[in-house]
Amino acid sequence: MEKTIFEQMGGTYHEENGYLIPNLTLPPEEEKHIGIWGQRHKRYLKEHRKATYTTLLTNGNLNSYLADIDQQAEEMFSRLVKEIAIMEGITENLKLEHQMEWVQRINNIRNRVMEIVNNDLILA
Repeated sequence: MEKTIFEQMGGTYHEENGYLIPNLTLPPEEEKHIGIWGQRHKRYLKEHRKATYTTLLTNGNLNSYLADIDQQAEEMFSRLVKEIAIMEGITENLKLEHQMEWVQRINNIRNRVMEIVNNDLILA
């Protein structure tokens, strides 16, 4: 019997209930830490961009892609929080003199920046 194209490329089969099933595995992928931003993007891809998610997964690039998105989002978040705090005059003096006001204003900035990062990176 002639070899199939799959077998010619080095693929193998195993038999189950009289059927030949190809032995398929995903390519090995480097394990990288994926933070909250990467997890959010992964959920978005699974729910709204299934073809992109499947392509990244089967190519073995999903983990590194999500780690990269996570790093970009974290850097963007930190940079924007600092920039907006400076623009709005939130200083260490305010933190020392009026702690509750400082906390309220920083939390407000963090929430606004979170929306920006979600719209520009995570849900894009």
